[in-house]
Amino acid sequence: MAQKKTVTIEQVGSPIRREASQRQTLVGLGLNKRHRRSTLEDTPAVRGMIAKVRHLLRIIDEPAA
Repeated sequence: MAQKKTVTIEQVGSPIRREASQRQTLVGLGLNKRHRRSTLEDTPAVRGMIAKVRHLLRIIDEPAA
């Protein structure tokens, strides 16, 4: 069985004074405070959430092509 690809992200920006939908997206990604990390399965849904708040995140570990 093949391993599922994962992506590790770190929150580098604060959700203060951001739209509620952006705060909710961070919670959906498992983040709520700066410098916290979350490892998630690399799916199109997760990639869409990352794209929505990319200005608040840093991708730590991305799967190779």
